[in-house]
Amino acid sequence: MHKYRWRIKSAMTHSLLAAAVFAASAFAEESQDEIHFVPLNSLTESVAEQVGDTNAAVNAATNAPASSSAAAMPYTAEALPQEDSVQTPYGLPREIMPLWDSLTIKQKAAQMVMVYMTPADFMLKNEFGGYLVMKNHLKNLDKFTDNIRTVNANMRIKPLVAADQEGGFVNRISVVSPQWEHTPSAKQMRSMSEDSIRTLAQRIAAVMDSIGINLNLAPVLDPAKDSRGKNSFMEESKRSWGEDTLNAPKVRAFVQGMRESNVTCVSKHFPGYDSWTNSDHQIAVSATPKAKIAKNVEFFKTLASDIPVTMMSSVRFIRISNRPAVFEPRIVKMAREMSPETVILTDDLWGVSLRAWVSGTERVTSKTYPAKDFRKLVRTALTAGNDMFMITYPQKAVEMVNYLAALSKQSKYYRQRIEESAARILKMKYKAGLLN
Repeated sequence: MHKYRWRIKSAMTHSLLAAAVFAASAFAEESQDEIHFVPLNSLTESVAEQVGDTNAAVNAATNAPASSSAAAMPYTAEALPQEDSVQTPYGLPREIMPLWDSLTIKQKAAQMVMVYMTPADFMLKNEFGGYLVMKNHLKNLDKFTDNIRTVNANMRIKPLVAADQEGGFVNRISVVSPQWEHTPSAKQMRSMSEDSIRTLAQRIAAVMDSIGINLNLAPVLDPAKDSRGKNSFMEESKRSWGEDTLNAPKVRAFVQGMRESNVTCVSKHFPGYDSWTNSDHQIAVSATPKAKIAKNVEFFKTLASDIPVTMMSSVRFIRISNRPAVFEPRIVKMAREMSPETVILTDDLWGVSLRAWVSGTERVTSKTYPAKDFRKLVRTALTAGNDMFMITYPQKAVEMVNYLAALSKQSKYYRQRIEESAARILKMKYKAGLLN
């Protein structure tokens, strides 16, 4: 996320974007039936129909009748076959297979959505996979923590509760306590020792953990220099950890300190934000050569085994594609190749620049956004290979889940894509201790 007001004049002009063209039939809107959305809690599909061959294999191995449903199975690992030769779908840990088999495709799709924080009853009704927390949510700390406690106590799968806590200008916990009003920026931490960084990160994460935040949308691995060798937007705003992999040990210390206080980190904005245009508010273009993009990616790749979630950029890297990075399968694939288990997270899909690109216009100024274009936006993010969709418009998050579930019924491809992403998210949550 980078919705901040910087007093830095843009050094780049940008042209009017032509309408997006989708050649593959999967993108043809006219082939899509009109979708009639229904509340998640009214879904009546049988679990047995949803899990298909996987459930049949479990039934056979446990001598259970073919008609028994996953919902009737005890929620214990003992219900699973214990032979090492038995393969689980998507490499899921066997301990969570009863949970997986009990989920409808719609509940799996809901895991893919990170929604702007809403009241607990809305979250419980829709079973979203994550919350996005902004500074305004933390101004009433009692209300915030009560909301989180209610959700965690009543959801089988605890949500990722995410906030941008980079330090410096981007400091969400500054409203929690006066002592955190001036946390060091990434640029300042670059000059600190690894031990000092780790200790500081541990203390900051302890504050986050104490109020229920378990995911930090940091560190920023965007380059400090653009392709011309000049300071980048992220460097001038002191948000960048640099552009050289020599800084990796210090970033790793930051990530480790966070993890020691139960907060998981997110690297961003892949493949390295070096445009001077705020890509949330207007279409941002980067003419960075492929060789420089590859160099920027190395920083992400070096830390891929330490950071399980990567956020995509909304910038268009025109030497690779005319699409924003988050919508370009080749760029998302570059992020995926760092680690097959990495959860790929979008930035805010309700950002005006992304919606404008999908609609083929220069700018979107109203929340009145055509349903056809919104469905196209969701399909584009899905087929590009993203796992988790961030959106700051809660009611649209409901439509997003419903549409993903509807797509799963239209083709096996869509269903597999949803299941792959849901499995990655659940594995990440399992390792983070959110499925206990």
